[in-house]
Amino acid sequence: MINDFIKQSRDEIPFTKKQLIDMLNYSPNSPENYQIMAEAYRISSELTGNKAEIHAQFALNLAPCSKNCAFCSFARVNKIFSKASEIDAPEAIMRAKQFEHDGANAIYVMTTADFDFGKFLEISQEIKRNLKSDTTLIANIGDKNFSGAKMLRDVGYHGVYHAPRLREGKDTSIDVKKRLESIRNFQEAGLVVGTCVEPVGPEHTNDELADMILLTGSFNPGYSGAARRITVPGSKLSQYGMISEFRMSQIVAVTRLGMPRNVKGNCTHEPCTLGAIAGANLFWAEVGANPRDTKEKTEEGRGNTIENCKDLFAETSWEVLKGPSVYYENSNQG
Repeated sequence: MINDFIKQSRDEIPFTKKQLIDMLNYSPNSPENYQIMAEAYRISSELTGNKAEIHAQFALNLAPCSKNCAFCSFARVNKIFSKASEIDAPEAIMRAKQFEHDGANAIYVMTTADFDFGKFLEISQEIKRNLKSDTTLIANIGDKNFSGAKMLRDVGYHGVYHAPRLREGKDTSIDVKKRLESIRNFQEAGLVVGTCVEPVGPEHTNDELADMILLTGSFNPGYSGAARRITVPGSKLSQYGMISEFRMSQIVAVTRLGMPRNVKGNCTHEPCTLGAIAGANLFWAEVGANPRDTKEKTEEGRGNTIENCKDLFAETSWEVLKGPSVYYENSNQG
């Protein structure tokens, strides 16, 4: 069967949900999974000329969030952070310019879902004004209607990160239909959407993962991929623990095989060599608040640097792209 899967992949014939489940059913430490990982690496490398990307994210604020996503350290219900704080425009500009200087292929500006959108736009204008004209700027914020999506476009964003999460509406207070509607709004406004199969925990079934792989591939994202859930101490999901990097890498590889070939990017988080050899060609560096960290400054905790991400890619024979992200190049942003 595995040889049939590899042949089907090389013939670029889409996989069915059952076939994706069959691939996810292999043990991570099986010859069949190693073949899937090798095929995923081949595809990712071929689509990008063996050039991986490093995107960098910083947060404008840190606050208890009313959306109460059970996997998030910002969730009010998880009681990790009790006080709200935010950075001003000069500090945001400094962080963005540092990422630009360090060679990030895209710079993400993140907020909690309740952050004032008008303030977000004002600070974003200042950030954009102080970056090079071709620097790729990405928003990582809550759901938006078409008008809000167009405002993001108008202040200089090339794209957004937006993911319908696993068990959305059950482990969060967000309607998955709202997430998908926002994705359509972003795309109609001319923004490219990056997404991911996340946050994966041991409790998620292969049936759920296959559904999410197909869903993320269905709306033509700039990239998909897979990320594991990082345990937030005391959260209701902490009882399940975490999947291993090995299992996450398997899901990364199967996701790559399940994506159309026009989707060049295949992400994983957090950065790791196993993910890279399983076809992940996108890592993130982070500073400031981080929804997977209990430290206010993730650079003092779980956050990776651009240099560290470069080292991880170098260890797995990936080159790192120099210049703006190609995963967001479908944008007509000037």
